[in-house]
Amino acid sequence: MQLTDYIRTIEDFPKKGISYKDITPLLMDPKASAFAVSELIKGLEDKTVDKVIGIESRGFLFGMLLAKALGVGFIPIRKPGKLPSVTISQSYDLEYGSDTIEIHEDSIQKGDRILLHDDLLATGGTASAACKLIEKLGGELVHINFVIELDFLEGRKLLPKAKVNSLLHY
Repeated sequence: MQLTDYIRTIEDFPKKGISYKDITPLLMDPKASAFAVSELIKGLEDKTVDKVIGIESRGFLFGMLLAKALGVGFIPIRKPGKLPSVTISQSYDLEYGSDTIEIHEDSIQKGDRILLHDDLLATGGTASAACKLIEKLGGELVHINFVIELDFLEGRKLLPKAKVNSLLHY
């Protein structure tokens, strides 16, 4: 199956000059979605994962499916003010400023083995901040995966190299 057949490119979204990679067609096709999940968990057969973390918001979509496939719990990482209990936060730089993400402080126990997932790896800032949150809470990052990676932005350089996998590269 060619997953690229299920990715739609929308030019000039969300602003002029951006070629947005839309995973909606992938989500709408149950066979393609199931195939993507099976590809995302390849290479984890010999690793123990205790929890899957998905980054807001599109990381929740396959993150939940991955957690179900692995038989483990799911943890959301969200933008500030979106989680109802006590959180810890991590700020990171963007091309045009900075942003912050948060996680519940009781969501990871020391030694929990974590699979981190997001739909897209661009500059790597958000994923790198998520890795720092996992580390702060005592989690062990087993693997990081993405549906799409924009290679030309070199976001992978900010992440643990041996642990990153992306299904599609642009």
